[in-house]
Amino acid sequence: MNAHIRPLVPPPGSSELNPARLIASAQKVIDNEAQALLALRSHIDAGFVAACRTILTCSGRVVTTGMGKSGHIARKIAATLASTGTPSFYVHPGEASHGDLGMITEHDVVLALSNSGETDEVLTIVPVLKRQGNLLIAMTGRVDSTLARLADIHLDVAVEEEACPLGLAPTTSTTAALVMGDALAVAMLEARGFTSQDFARSHPAGSLGRRLLLHISDIMHVGDGIPRVSQHATISQAVVEMSQKRLGMTAVVDDDNRLLGVFTDGDLRRAMDDPDADLRSAPILDAMGRDPKSIGPERLAVEAARMMEDHKISAVVVVDDAQRVVGALNIHDLLRARVV
Repeated sequence: MNAHIRPLVPPPGSSELNPARLIASAQKVIDNEAQALLALRSHIDAGFVAACRTILTCSGRVVTTGMGKSGHIARKIAATLASTGTPSFYVHPGEASHGDLGMITEHDVVLALSNSGETDEVLTIVPVLKRQGNLLIAMTGRVDSTLARLADIHLDVAVEEEACPLGLAPTTSTTAALVMGDALAVAMLEARGFTSQDFARSHPAGSLGRRLLLHISDIMHVGDGIPRVSQHATISQAVVEMSQKRLGMTAVVDDDNRLLGVFTDGDLRRAMDDPDADLRSAPILDAMGRDPKSIGPERLAVEAARMMEDHKISAVVVVDDAQRVVGALNIHDLLRARVV
């Protein structure tokens, strides 16, 4: 038995747990929800287009609301919209009746979720929203419900049955609402021309943010930390420079600090394999690589990582527009910055 899996111990008074039955039950839930999501495709109609157009032309925010499980889904939809270029936040409908309606301005669009379309807390605030002039998008499982009839736009997220065998716990219905919300967010993302760089700006602490916002100039070695030798240096002098700077290579530059080549650990091994080579006096120009890979400091760190991967190298020299060496970095710098 896997040491990380506790043995199944049935609760007192229950029958012994049947692993096969547990697996079958889980698979039935997945099948139920998968079929419901496929059926949801047919609900993407003119109402969905109208909802997208309304959100896209909104000069305020998208305010989502809902009670219970629908409230949890509404929170997630607001978070997804906000992170993909559509300003959005969630308001609890119960709290809205006690002051939080003041958070909703006349310029906002309200997206209200209720599977039944009869949730009292949501219906209570609808007249106030209507009086204020807010456009109301309703997401319900009943097209004939009160909320659906009061809404300016209705999104149908009806499902044939819940995955819950009792037909009581919101399961498949909340999954359908969640996916409809994702569909709205992605449609808005594409309509706005929202890019991965835009996404990164709202997620600066995440791995994507680091990958898309971190520039080479932020992590490269500069000044005395750059491994480089003159074109007049010997191989032995280059080896000393490599050992001191510990990047696995050294740049070779001309008298104006322009990049001429790169001498790497691999070049050193090849030089040592030459029985006629005198490493103490042999000029570095005879052993360096003359087609060095370089990159500009303004480029993204992830581009340096891609360059290293494509060319099977572990370090790269950073140069300015005049090909003067201004920095250097290796794979360990990218790892420390969590770019790779």
